[in-house]
Amino acid sequence: MKNYELVYVVRPNAEEEVREAVINKVKEVVAASGEVVNVDVWGTKKLAYPIAKFNEGHYVLVNFKAAVDVPKELDRNLKINENVIRHMIVVA
Repeated sequence: MKNYELVYVVRPNAEEEVREAVINKVKEVVAASGEVVNVDVWGTKKLAYPIAKFNEGHYVLVNFKAAVDVPKELDRNLKINENVIRHMIVVA
């Protein structure tokens, strides 16, 4: 298993329950064949440039260990989630 870092940005106007649902969905996908090491909620920050007409977003950092196929599944899930405006997965 490799170590990965995932950073994603949730719409700033999303409710707290929606943000928690996105965090729980990420944890579920990783737990299928890996383990979540750390979830760090950075909170609402100003974006460097507007994304989908938003000037700020709610940032979350997730460190996890998983097999090679998990980042692909995470990428697929985050792309179809309308509450996530940007995400990036890197090998740590």
